[in-house]
Amino acid sequence: MAYISASKPPQLKSRIYSHLPRITNPISLKSLYSFSSSPSPNPPIENSPDPDPESAVQPVAAVQETLNQDGTANQRILRGKHRNPEKLEDTICRMMANRPWTTRLQHSIRNLVPEFDHTLVYNVLHGARNADHALQFFRWVERAGLFRHDRETHFKIIEILGRASKLNHARCILLDMPAKGLEWDEDMFVMLIDGYGKKGIVQESVKIFQKMEELGVERTLKSYDTLFKVIMRRGRYMMSKRYFNKMLSDGLMPTCHTYNIMIWGFFLSSQAKTANRFFEDMKSREISPDVVTYNTMINGFHRVKNVVEAEKFFVEMKGRNIAPTVITYTTMIKGYVSLGRVDDALRMLEEMKSFGIKPNGVTYSTLLPGLCDAQKIAEARNILKEMVEKYTPPKDNAIFERLMTGQCTAGNLDAAADVLKAMIRLSIPTEAGHYGILIENFCKAGVYDKAVNLLDKLIEKEIILRPQNTLEMEPSAYNPIIMYLCNNGQTAKAETLFRQLMKKGVQDPIAFNNLIRGHAMEGNPDSASEILKIMIRRKVPSEQTAHQLLVESYLKKGEPADAKTALDGMIEQGHTLDSSLYRSLMESLFEDGRVQTASRVMKTMVEKGVKENMDLVAKILEALLMRGHVEEALGRIDLLMHSGMAPDYDNLLSVLCEKGKTIAALKLLDFGLERDYNIDFSSYDKVLDALLSAGKTLNAYSVLCKLMEKGGATDWKSCEDLIKSLNEEGNTKQADILSRMIVGKDKAAGSKKAKKKVAAALSFNSVSLFLLSGLIYCRPRREEHSPLNRELLLRGTNCYRSGVKAVIAESSDL
Repeated sequence: MAYISASKPPQLKSRIYSHLPRITNPISLKSLYSFSSSPSPNPPIENSPDPDPESAVQPVAAVQETLNQDGTANQRILRGKHRNPEKLEDTICRMMANRPWTTRLQHSIRNLVPEFDHTLVYNVLHGARNADHALQFFRWVERAGLFRHDRETHFKIIEILGRASKLNHARCILLDMPAKGLEWDEDMFVMLIDGYGKKGIVQESVKIFQKMEELGVERTLKSYDTLFKVIMRRGRYMMSKRYFNKMLSDGLMPTCHTYNIMIWGFFLSSQAKTANRFFEDMKSREISPDVVTYNTMINGFHRVKNVVEAEKFFVEMKGRNIAPTVITYTTMIKGYVSLGRVDDALRMLEEMKSFGIKPNGVTYSTLLPGLCDAQKIAEARNILKEMVEKYTPPKDNAIFERLMTGQCTAGNLDAAADVLKAMIRLSIPTEAGHYGILIENFCKAGVYDKAVNLLDKLIEKEIILRPQNTLEMEPSAYNPIIMYLCNNGQTAKAETLFRQLMKKGVQDPIAFNNLIRGHAMEGNPDSASEILKIMIRRKVPSEQTAHQLLVESYLKKGEPADAKTALDGMIEQGHTLDSSLYRSLMESLFEDGRVQTASRVMKTMVEKGVKENMDLVAKILEALLMRGHVEEALGRIDLLMHSGMAPDYDNLLSVLCEKGKTIAALKLLDFGLERDYNIDFSSYDKVLDALLSAGKTLNAYSVLCKLMEKGGATDWKSCEDLIKSLNEEGNTKQADILSRMIVGKDKAAGSKKAKKKVAAALSFNSVSLFLLSGLIYCRPRREEHSPLNRELLLRGTNCYRSGVKAVIAESSDL
């Protein structure tokens, strides 16, 4: 949209809109307005005076025609707010901004405005949204023969391109002007010199300046001053001295402005002596220094830490009746602050106030850091109060951070909080770091209620998530308040804060672990588990105590299965558990009827080398055997034996026999015999009695044979009952073997034949043992395809085959 102040006044030259139809019927006018999609000028009504074409174009919605009784037209204003009609140049600028520059767009503009005049072209160039639009329009109207550019439109496009750093385009347009019959002037070259200088291309600025002489363009002090500024800005003070001499040789006398530029540039390059020499040369040419000259000298000597010379020029300017300005006093204050002379800076502030000079934002921004560094906290607070009363915000907002830190260091937390209030009153955006400073120091002082109040505002306004933040909240600020909230039942609020911090990329392990502890202690283990998952996903290290509290929280809530999952995660993270946590988890699982899960926890405990809780281990083993999980129980027993923690076999066998679990007892007994575990012979007796009572005579016969092979006693009280049962069941050979074994034990056989018979009987006993073991092992089990069953089946088959061979061999001997 064009800036009205910069637009040219409309000329009285009328424009012809031949493509717009005239509408005389008010009904047609109203219907057109109802169906129009965008505001457009209303053509003048016929037979109406039209002294000014611009004033004749009125909005359709602004008036409505009615007919009087005498037939004359009467216009009345419609109610409601109506937009002013859009200017033609604004419409063109909007079209160029919203559509790509194509032939279609060019035709649209030509249909809208068939005739282009100077005012329209100039205003379109001025109102273009960017330099590319302006350049395309400038070239198009010229190439299409729609308009012949003059000096003003050339000057405008060169200004636009120079401001947008499109300096090569501006240079080409400038150098092509004579081909269009237009003459150059110095202002165009000055704009190009300044544009290259701001871009940092000093050599091109110098070339343009030299080109002026080649092209016959007169160079005045304006060109030289612009060149001096460009050269001095890049530190080329020697080159500037050469061109200064060139200026003098061309007969141009420098002005006060020229000397001010030169002095400023020399101080910028730390050439204080040269700057002072030019100042004296200035006075020798009877050029009176002005306030800018003295301000430059004072600021320059402060830059080189020569406060004595700066004070001398300050006194001198007052002696010449040149009134110091706010810039002068601010420069003096800045110099004193840089040297640590804060008292002198305060004296300068009071002096400028006494002369009626009001300090500005730069003055306060200059003074306040020095007061903070000098620990003059009271004075800084007074200055801040003065800024708020006069509504004078500083130019550097970073000063508020230093003010807060200084007040907190001095222990004045209320004054630090007033700094935040002052920022709000001065309409300065507060950032997360400002709140962080206050929250951190409130927590250090134990004033947690004020810290929580600040935190509520921080969360509610989502200040942490503002993309324009330059001062972020530090861990020293959010970790104490998160810990306090988690320890006082407000973990949800702490999590809200930390989730905002996570969106900014924060992954602080201390905060993560505190959140887990807080949720766990509040009885929200699921929330704690979610935090833990985030930590694992982001590879943030967790603490053992946090994991332990999570497991205990699940146990207190009566969810042992989730507690087991949490314990597994704890182990995966490499943490160690104490025996009490294992015991609590196993007890909870056992009481909940999850014996196998408790068995897995027991396995983990044993593998980790924890040797406590053996009473609970015995209960778990017993429950596994009672429920038929024999293979799992045997695996746990084997693990215990390898870890040096032998279970009580005799007690397990006794319990199983008492409760009628004879098969489980038999398998447990065989497992112990195969590995030569220490089992009391009384346990054999209990198993034999239980087997015989259950009618499992072959199993009892197998156990008895094994017992006798191990050298056990043969005075089992139920041997005769077993022999009788074997005979009744048709197992006469086993009964005969058992009888001979018993008789053979009782007789002292001395002859070889007797010894041979005894040996044969024992050998046959072994063969029978092979056969019976094979039969036992080959019995079908609940889980046919388990690895342990497949191993037992293979072992039983081998035993059976060996037994058959042995029977054949023994039979031939006997």
